[in-house]
Amino acid sequence: MSWAPSAAGRERLIAADRAVCAAGKGVLVLGELDWPAQIERDFLAAPAAPGHQVPRPDVADDRARIDGAAAGLDPDDPGEAFLQRTAQSLRDAVDLLDSLGSPEFVDRSLDLYGRPSDPLHTGAPTILEAAQHVISATSRLRSSPPEATLDAEAARERLQAWLDPWFADPPLSVELDPELTSIASAGSKRVRLRADARFSELQLRQLLHHEALVHAATRRNGAGQPVLRSLGLATPRTAAIQEGLATLAELITDTMDLSRLRRIALRVVAVQAALDGADFMEVYEVFRAGGQPPQESFASAQRVLRGGDGARHNGVCCGIFAKDLAYVRGLWQVHGFMLAAANEGRKELPLRLFSGRLTPGDTVALDPLFAAGWIDPPAVAPRWVREQDCLAAFLVFGALNTRVDLALMEPGLADWA
Repeated sequence: MSWAPSAAGRERLIAADRAVCAAGKGVLVLGELDWPAQIERDFLAAPAAPGHQVPRPDVADDRARIDGAAAGLDPDDPGEAFLQRTAQSLRDAVDLLDSLGSPEFVDRSLDLYGRPSDPLHTGAPTILEAAQHVISATSRLRSSPPEATLDAEAARERLQAWLDPWFADPPLSVELDPELTSIASAGSKRVRLRADARFSELQLRQLLHHEALVHAATRRNGAGQPVLRSLGLATPRTAAIQEGLATLAELITDTMDLSRLRRIALRVVAVQAALDGADFMEVYEVFRAGGQPPQESFASAQRVLRGGDGARHNGVCCGIFAKDLAYVRGLWQVHGFMLAAANEGRKELPLRLFSGRLTPGDTVALDPLFAAGWIDPPAVAPRWVREQDCLAAFLVFGALNTRVDLALMEPGLADWA
């Protein structure tokens, strides 16, 4: 059935969207899986398995609201079909949280975020093989992470000055959080920095391009839409694309260093180790052996087992959380989608990914709404995605590298003489 914009259809879609937004507002997977900061302090003072179990939230009301908001949506309407997909992803998130502490948590996590054994595409290496390649290819390269010379307050001031030109109305505030377990976290209204951390200039530029100009920008652009404000909701179905965009942003802006690249790959290896039966201390040692310092290794291990590492089933921790596969998987998906868009003369599609939290499929399925002006172009988007020809050149060269056998490109220096 063909779709045509109408005033009545717009009002119906707005009402349905507001219902989905209200139902999904309190569904925050990462927030529910946060560990108290004291656990890290205790671990660093006396390293031992934390034995922490994340409490299971009561999600019955959330589930009922989501189901109610999704009832009656028309799958033949492109906007309402998008709301159906969003509501289903919210329901998946609720079901994940409802399984905390049980073996089902691991299975549901893998269903939502992927498995290390998943191929990047048909006939391609798996996510795990891609990560192992990165680790192997960088093992002989000397990594010299920049010195962290800025305390948290100095970092806050520096990052705020960089953000102000991008996020003017309303501003995106930078705040210090003494209970934050990660180095930083971004929402649509603020970026939080860990209050006891020190930062390098490179780290701050990574945060600018990754957290602010991708995660905060897409959240704000989506929430500010005139019709589909649900484009601002964070759901599992958009996690891989979000992290893929943010990782591509670091690469294309020259803010990705070797230690960061290896850390992303090691997370995939660590998820597989946990699936193979590794406990918290063994996952921690995966990161230590990969060259990460103790505090960073704890934080990385906690990310992999953030569902709680206490309970076990058939020798496997029930708290394995697979979202960290999203960086490698998402980077590949984003690169492939953007290259396909350029090849097919649809160079506007990459920019659409910044209109909110969308998947590549959403940008095509919502074509009629973009054409009708019911979805606004992004108010905040980095220069690299706006400069479409430059982006296409970067993607084409990156695709060429996938056809080259790097092992044959590594002769000794004497062979070049």
